[in-house]
Amino acid sequence: MNRPNILWYCTDQQRFDTIGALGNPYVKTPTIDALVADGVAMTRAYCQSPICTPSRSSFLTGLYPSRVHNTRNGNESFPSYPPLITKLLADSGYRCGLVGKFHLQSAGRRTEPRMDDGYDYWQFSHAPRDDWREGHHYAEWVRQRGGDLDSMRQREERVDPELHQTTWASECSIEFIRQQREPWLLSVNVYDPHPPFVPPKAYADQFDPAKMPGPHFRDTDLAHQAKLGEVDFQGEVRTPEDHDAKRQQALYYAMIAQVDTQFARILNVLEETGQADNTVVIFTSDHGEALGDHGLFEKGCRFYEGLVRVPLIFRWPGKFGAAVRAAGLTELLDLTATIVELGGLEQPEYMQGRSLLPLLRGEADPSRWREFVRSEYYDALDPFFTGGNGAFATMHRTDRYKLTMYHSHGLGELYDLLHDPWEFEDLWDSPQHRELRDQLIRESFDAHVVLTTDVGSRRIAPM
Repeated sequence: MNRPNILWYCTDQQRFDTIGALGNPYVKTPTIDALVADGVAMTRAYCQSPICTPSRSSFLTGLYPSRVHNTRNGNESFPSYPPLITKLLADSGYRCGLVGKFHLQSAGRRTEPRMDDGYDYWQFSHAPRDDWREGHHYAEWVRQRGGDLDSMRQREERVDPELHQTTWASECSIEFIRQQREPWLLSVNVYDPHPPFVPPKAYADQFDPAKMPGPHFRDTDLAHQAKLGEVDFQGEVRTPEDHDAKRQQALYYAMIAQVDTQFARILNVLEETGQADNTVVIFTSDHGEALGDHGLFEKGCRFYEGLVRVPLIFRWPGKFGAAVRAAGLTELLDLTATIVELGGLEQPEYMQGRSLLPLLRGEADPSRWREFVRSEYYDALDPFFTGGNGAFATMHRTDRYKLTMYHSHGLGELYDLLHDPWEFEDLWDSPQHRELRDQLIRESFDAHVVLTTDVGSRRIAPM
């Protein structure tokens, strides 16, 4: 098989329901809409953790977070095994580049250290702030142009669009693509639409908060979240009015609109350089954002749709289907396996995803892919760091039902997503659903044991 270039664009904290062509009339995403029209959109794709580091660790290795032993944000180091998929591709002849966020290790109070990652082009920016002494290429780029990130972020106009991190990411990506040494993989990881929601005023002015639909919320959410209150979450539980949720939603959509504008610049350079036909374009995000749903903002130990369901779109002209909406359950681990196969590599035995190429080529039913998907959250108490609260939870989502278990707290949630797609009617304590709940608990436990247990080295003899 021809080994294509791979442009892998990953936003940070973008929900699945933020794309115009996939049903949101309030956003402005013409570039992503065109990608949907020309490609295959996985409409039920799930991340393997609702926070950054474990999710990124998972899709960069092909393993569930607990299996790769990298389950939290703020970790000191990254395991030496397994190798990142970029390392595997680089060793096979790909030129690999990274632009933006990496976040497999803590970037708190330091520039995230490099590892044997396979990238020979490295332009790093963990977040659009200037609080690293050196090694943060975006902050250095802004300073070279006379800008001050800290002061710009505080003013009404916010950061000038021409000095924004998404713009810098496009500039770096264009530089990489124009070098034209094939095959290549470019991983672009912008920070938006991650909080705080501070788009440039020029984009914020395009979205009227009064015209926003607001979050998925019922008054009963307050009592339900109080029941789960001891389980870790970043934001406070409040009503949409107390959160000023419509204004926050407008700002969030404005950030996505700017991402869309800058994404277009990169795609245009693929066309200009004659590389579009031999480049697989992937658009996704590491996890979602609560955005006021159920009275919550930001992220943490919950598994509601807005937090764990993400965009996942593929385009390869003439090779993949066009205007396909694939509703089968998929995981970002399947994205990992797909990239490995696109690179002409045999999938290592330890990897846990399923390559989506049969589905992308129209050789498989797009409405059925996985029987279930999983996501994990683990924030162990740490004797050296007082920030952890010991939360440990897993999500087991079948075609119809979603089971969440908060293992360290004896709590759980159960939803019938066919009749309750926004998860308002918790069936966990319903006597009529007790047998179903127990069945799903058994299935989830079996899956957890099989998929996350490391049994050690390969068996070579009976004794």
